[in-house]
Amino acid sequence: MRHRSGITRAVLSVATCAALVLNSACGTAGPMRGGMQVWALQDPANEPIIRRGIEQFNVESGTRAALTTYANDAYKQKLQVSMGSPNAPDVFFNWGGGNLAQFVKANQVRDLTSALALRPEVTERFLPSVLDVGKINGHQYGIPMNGIQPVVLFYNKKVFAAAGAEPPKTIEDLYTLVDLFKSRGVTPVALAGSQGWTELMWLEYLLDRVGGAEKFAAIATGKAGAWRDPSVLQALAMCQDLAGRGTFGRNFASVNYDNTGASKLFATGKAAMHLMGSWEYGSQAANNPGFLERGELGWVAFPTVPGGQGDPRAVVGNPSNYFSVRSDSPNADAATRFVVETLASDAYVADLITAGQVPAVRGVEKKLAGTNNAEFATFTYQLAVKAPTFTQSWDQALSPSAGAELNSNLQKLFLGDISPADFVAAMEKAA
Repeated sequence: MRHRSGITRAVLSVATCAALVLNSACGTAGPMRGGMQVWALQDPANEPIIRRGIEQFNVESGTRAALTTYANDAYKQKLQVSMGSPNAPDVFFNWGGGNLAQFVKANQVRDLTSALALRPEVTERFLPSVLDVGKINGHQYGIPMNGIQPVVLFYNKKVFAAAGAEPPKTIEDLYTLVDLFKSRGVTPVALAGSQGWTELMWLEYLLDRVGGAEKFAAIATGKAGAWRDPSVLQALAMCQDLAGRGTFGRNFASVNYDNTGASKLFATGKAAMHLMGSWEYGSQAANNPGFLERGELGWVAFPTVPGGQGDPRAVVGNPSNYFSVRSDSPNADAATRFVVETLASDAYVADLITAGQVPAVRGVEKKLAGTNNAEFATFTYQLAVKAPTFTQSWDQALSPSAGAELNSNLQKLFLGDISPADFVAAMEKAA
């Protein structure tokens, strides 16, 4: 669900632009001296939107603000070093969750709660499940600045039709399909298992369906014993069982996502399904355009788990990315007005839609219906609108070190090298 550094996607779809915001690796523009500084990741699709927002804000407020952009890894390093110093930006891009929490804990981020209380229409405009990811300890520190990216179960319509099958609605349906496609010599689900974050999507959804969103929320807040919850162990066992029964084929550990390995297996009919972030639509449009043109790409919500405590409407993935304000910024008031007023403005939202993104705001159904990818854009939007919770990718919600340990242990779990109990023990040490 990425942030995923190293993934490159063409600017062709509803999810592509948001993915590029997170993954571009171009040159760096130098910062302007003086005035309000806004820092973000480089992206040829999203930068013009931010720049237009800044220009309009400057005209209306008389502020001298400017945008500086950095490549993904360089940005992370630059931000870590600069925060707490006079060289830090007034407004900075972040991933919400644990990434933002580290700066909040260091008292380096301005609490926007009171500013939003004065502008209730702004709070009302954003989807609550997405806005919540910018909250730390009940206070709002980040405002959504780009489109949503939920994780979706994609399926190959041609492969399903040849097998006389329908996409799964329950986990039992999925098990049945695994056996069916294996008998036909088709890998049931493509999985780029050489990268742990692709496996994380399975654990995220299964825990959400089995125990509810509150189970990971307890982990994210550091609640004692949260990793040992029976729901966590059950979800881990289900992941290992899926891998063991051949759901992902025999060689999933050598399949990569960055080189479109899993996506190609799926598009060419060698795999029947693919669980991936909504940016997969854009990846397929860029790399396998005929797959979309022939109408063979299908999508559904993740299956339910009968008897599970989670709400079947809940989603996981990347709710959005966020803009936050540095707490000791000399331009804190202007910076606050910028993130509160600009990111929810009609012009900014319209620019997001034009760029192919699905904004995290209410009431854009008609505008999405007029886009080139209206069907998928509307499906993606409705997933988020109906979701009572939108759980952020765990490796973003947790600290960077815990996120890295999480993905590493997931690879071992899927290969059967460690047990669910071993996984839990390792994560408790990493917390």
